[in-house]
Amino acid sequence: MKLPEEVELDGPPKFDMGTRVRCKKVLRNDGTFPGKDIGFHLAKKGDTGYIVCIGTYLQRAYIYSVHFIESNFVVGCLSRELEPADEDYTPMIPQEDW
Repeated sequence: MKLPEEVELDGPPKFDMGTRVRCKKVLRNDGTFPGKDIGFHLAKKGDTGYIVCIGTYLQRAYIYSVHFIESNFVVGCLSRELEPADEDYTPMIPQEDW
């Protein structure tokens, strides 16, 4: 997984807990999801789920634990892999342009 040069943790998370999100691409097991083979499809493009936890990765990026309803899997996702599922979504913490 290649991270962008910017440090995402310098700002607030893009999504809040409980936010309904949609997967922007196929998410495959990279070996960190127990009980499934590497390459197994954990979520398909367009699958929807809810943010259940927000963590960090390498002190650079937010990792969103998303409970995908269709598969019943909780998968760690980067913000670039997700989009809001609701058109009128606005974050609880205002996003400022840096």
